[in-house]
Amino acid sequence: IIEAGEHRNRMSVHPPPKRKEIYKYSAPWTLYSMNWSVRPDKRFRLAVGSFVEEYNNKVQIVQLDEDTSEFVVRSTFDHPYPTTKIMWIPDSKGIYPDLLATSGDYLRVWQQGADGDTRMACLLNNNKNSDFCAPLTSFDWNEVEPNLIGTSSIDTTCTIWGLETGQMLGRVNVVSGHVKTQLIAHDKEVFDIAFSRAGGGRDMFASVGADGSVRMFDLRHLEHSTIIYEDPAHTPLLRLAWNKQDPNYLSTVAMDACEVIILDVRVPCTPVARLNNHRACVNGIAWAPHSSVHICTAGDDHQALIWDVQQMPRAIEDPILAYTAAEGEINQIQWGATQPDWIAICYNKCLEILRV
Repeated sequence: IIEAGEHRNRMSVHPPPKRKEIYKYSAPWTLYSMNWSVRPDKRFRLAVGSFVEEYNNKVQIVQLDEDTSEFVVRSTFDHPYPTTKIMWIPDSKGIYPDLLATSGDYLRVWQQGADGDTRMACLLNNNKNSDFCAPLTSFDWNEVEPNLIGTSSIDTTCTIWGLETGQMLGRVNVVSGHVKTQLIAHDKEVFDIAFSRAGGGRDMFASVGADGSVRMFDLRHLEHSTIIYEDPAHTPLLRLAWNKQDPNYLSTVAMDACEVIILDVRVPCTPVARLNNHRACVNGIAWAPHSSVHICTAGDDHQALIWDVQQMPRAIEDPILAYTAAEGEINQIQWGATQPDWIAICYNKCLEILRV
């Protein structure tokens, strides 16, 4: 990680130099979706999804062996179509079964066995009356209430699923799900959905879509939504990320845009900040899990940038840290929720974790 400003402090003090700053895993195929596990007994475990433009795709679970400094493949399993998102159950206390969810044609929930194998626990399909399914663009797992998952779809809807993890049968838990509510969220395709993490925000979620708007919903009052922002040119908004510590702030990025827009839900329709140092389109945004004023952005300019947004609404001129992935455009970024010193990025066939 290279400091972008001469007199800026690093976000954390570095430990003794024995530990590496970057660990790299090379997969057999191009990577796109990726997520950190949050279980305390599974440090440095991530799931990655292949991006192959055909039906047969893969999901792989890899874990860093801290003794050898190499990533070890723990499990590989087939997945129909590329995963649009992968997420481990947000269960840092280890109360629930060891679950992983993926979106693509459907929402699938997978269970990790103690013997290292992965089996599909349930497939959630809300279109019971038709063979046709509208692909899911994204989903989010509610951190306050891990029995809730929200999905976004190209059919303009968002669906909130209730998940039940039942009793053990043999060595596996019985997992099932049902539709709690489905709503038409946008006028066009919905591209991302995110629950509010902070402030006990079990019921608040937001979505973005092809109509260029950010909309906020409350599960207790779904008859209306609040439009937080509309792109002036109605450019589709692709990504949405909610501040992990302060429920007032969320960020979004428009299609082919080189800037990230930060919004304050208390002041709708007017961005509170614009982060525009990227030289090519932004692909990923991730708020720090442990700080309300740090956010990481990554894009086609090979760069991952960390910003300090403490002085909002004054302009944020430059990032405080910059990393360049020399070999490829970064298409995914995830900040480790239980290991906040680490950020993971994907480019080409590579996964890298970077100490910040």
